[in-house]
Amino acid sequence: MFDPTTFVGFHTWLSLVAIVAGFPVAASLLKGHVRPGWTGVFLSTAFATSATGYGFPFNGVLPSHIVGAISLLLVGIAGYALYARRLDGVWRRTYAITVMLTFYLLLFVLVAQLFSKVPALRAMAPTQSEPPFAIAEGLLFVAFVVLTWLAARRFTTYRALA
Repeated sequence: MFDPTTFVGFHTWLSLVAIVAGFPVAASLLKGHVRPGWTGVFLSTAFATSATGYGFPFNGVLPSHIVGAISLLLVGIAGYALYARRLDGVWRRTYAITVMLTFYLLLFVLVAQLFSKVPALRAMAPTQSEPPFAIAEGLLFVAFVVLTWLAARRFTTYRALA
């Protein structure tokens, strides 16, 4: 699972790098800043994570494909807002919202994977329809509703940090 020489391992590492990079990116948005280095790592690995998710064998459209498509769309909009529109006007708030939503989706999938792979969590919610899973995902959702609202409100001027 964590062997980067396998496709699953590569996909997992991309996801973990995107998640780690998402923390300083989100924190800087909450302070009204952009961290160019972290942002580049976050956007590129978030995009690559979602794109590589389609490389796994499947029959039919799965929930992971829908989450991946939404994430690809969000990353595309965030990249366009930042690099093409230079956070001008409405694109500043659009960028903050799409970055936060992208980060949320990465963490949403992380929680689902943890409940699927970690024996103690799997025992609490073997089908992921039990209360512990719903509570964990619900708390994450509520936290990100608040954080996204704050980021959109606070990210009113563009200030790049090295």
